[in-house]
Amino acid sequence: MLTLSNIEDSTEDIAQRPDSGSHKTAVLPCRIIKDTQCLLAEPVSGIKAEPEWSTAHYSHVVIAGPEDSPFEGGTFKREPLLPEEYPMAVPKERFMTQVYHPNVDKLGRTCLNILKGKWSPALQICTVLLLIQAMSNAPSPDDPVVNDVAEHGKTNEAQVIETARAQTRPYARNHIK
Repeated sequence: MLTLSNIEDSTEDIAQRPDSGSHKTAVLPCRIIKDTQCLLAEPVSGIKAEPEWSTAHYSHVVIAGPEDSPFEGGTFKREPLLPEEYPMAVPKERFMTQVYHPNVDKLGRTCLNILKGKWSPALQICTVLLLIQAMSNAPSPDDPVVNDVAEHGKTNEAQVIETARAQTRPYARNHIK
């Protein structure tokens, strides 16, 4: 179990990564530490995030499907990658769990305006995760990455909701405690 003291202790340790036969010191950027501390100190309902210190920029993230959505009862694994330039550069995000949604492609990439042209360094990882969770209740069929799901949603929304609910059962059936 990670605690704030674990993070502080971990950040004092020196992680070694090979680079052309030699070893370089990998130091976590202060902003990643700050965002992680915030997530752990103020947990968000339905979101569980644990840092992976060995790679410095990955975390294990699980997002619960929001209540009253086709994804309710499911948990969805996410893979964030925080680039070296974070927060000046946009984090890369993708679902590892299959999701039937007009704004999530078959590789799990998410079409969300803050992950495209609307990124701001003032945004925190927590905000990104909350917006990804919220998009379950508010898909954007006018800005899809999966055109057939978006078009199907425009003509038969009830069937798209039922398909999403049906796919949540086998692919995202674990629950966050």
